[in-house]
Amino acid sequence: MSKREPGFREMEPILTTAPELTDILAELAAREPIFHRPEFGTSRADFEKMTVEDFWETGASGRRYSRESVLDALEKRFSVPHTDIWETKDFHCRKLGPDVYLLTYTLLQDNVRLTRRSTIWRRTSDSWKIVYHQGTIVQDV
Repeated sequence: MSKREPGFREMEPILTTAPELTDILAELAAREPIFHRPEFGTSRADFEKMTVEDFWETGASGRRYSRESVLDALEKRFSVPHTDIWETKDFHCRKLGPDVYLLTYTLLQDNVRLTRRSTIWRRTSDSWKIVYHQGTIVQDV
């Protein structure tokens, strides 16, 4: 169903973040998109610290990736200088359980690739850890 078809607006959820999650929303939004924020690290060791041991992700292609394959790809990406152009918007946060949160947002990469992103985060005693991540390409914009 495209945005032009009747009923489209009714399909869209009303996304809100509870007022008590405002600070957490700001903390997590500052970490997204994951693995694209040099201030949080660019080495394999940095990325290992950011993720739980059983982290995995589903890419925009629908393919699933293990933690090791993601770490390998990140190590390769950051081994050479590269341009990283992106813009984020529409952040929302939802508490899933004790110290576990879902952050969703929209990402525009290289001014052409629009995706919806979701990351499950766990707060530990000393940092935030990524539990799961997914990207979905937006077909009808």
